[in-house]
Amino acid sequence: MRSQAEKGRVFRELHERPGLILLPNPWDAGSAKLLQSLGFEALATTSLGMSNALGRVDGDGAVSRDELLENCRVIARATDLPVNADLENGYADDPTEAATMLRDAAAAGIVGGSIEDWNGERIYDFNHAVERVAAGAEMARSLDVPFTFTARAENLIRGVKDLDDTIRRLQAFEKAGADVLYAPGLHDLSTMRTVASEVTKPLNVVMSAGDPDLTAEQIAATGVKRISVGGALSRLALAAFMKGASDMKAGRFQWMRETMPTAELKKVFAPR
Repeated sequence: MRSQAEKGRVFRELHERPGLILLPNPWDAGSAKLLQSLGFEALATTSLGMSNALGRVDGDGAVSRDELLENCRVIARATDLPVNADLENGYADDPTEAATMLRDAAAAGIVGGSIEDWNGERIYDFNHAVERVAAGAEMARSLDVPFTFTARAENLIRGVKDLDDTIRRLQAFEKAGADVLYAPGLHDLSTMRTVASEVTKPLNVVMSAGDPDLTAEQIAATGVKRISVGGALSRLALAAFMKGASDMKAGRFQWMRETMPTAELKKVFAPR
C-alpha cells in the first residue's frame, strides 16, 4: 500500500504530466476497490453518492462534517490510489474555519479536495469567495503531505447563468493559489474550450452536467485536464438496483444473469 505522501505526490504528478485525468467517484470502500480494479489512476469522493447510500437528499447539510470525513477515511483506506474529496463549502462561511476542512481531510488520508463558493443558500460575494480560496491554498501548502487544492465556482448549477462571472471567479481563484479550478455545469465543447482558454491551472469538468455524447478525447482537446462524474455512477448503480427489484416484484429473475459473479468480487475485495 502506498503511503499518503506517495499518494499525494502521484496525484500532483498526474496534474503535471500531459494528458487527461479520468477521476471516477466512488461512494464507499467497495466501489473504490472496484474502480481501482479497472485501472483508474485516482478517485474522487461524491457528496451525492454518499447521500444516496445514506438514504438522504444531497445538500443543505444532509451529511454532517464528521460523516463526510469518515467517508473520506473509509475510501482512502480502501485503496492505494490518490483520493480527492468533495468537501462541500468546508462547513463554514469563515475563510479560516472553512480551510480547516482541508487539514482534517488530510488527516483522514485524503490528498486533494475541493471547496465551493456556495453555502447552501447563496453564492458567496466575490471578495469573500476569493478570501476563502486564499485561506484554503495557505492551509494546503502547510500540510505535511502534498495536497492538491481545487476551488469550485458554483454559479452555473446554482441558477446563476453568468459565464463571465464564473470565469472571473476562476481567474481570481487561480491567483489566490488554487491548484485546480472547477466550474460544475459546463455542458458543451464550446463552453469548455472558452473556460479552459481563460485560465492556466488545470480545469475539472463534471460529466453529470455535461453532454453525455461527448467523448474524453473531444473534451481533452478543449484544454480540460480532469473529468469526474459526481454522483452519476451511484445513480447508475441505483438504477440497476431498481430495475432488478422491480422485476423481482413482478416475479421475474432474468436480471440474475447480469449480476457481477461472486468469484470476481472476491478477487477485487480479497485482502491485499
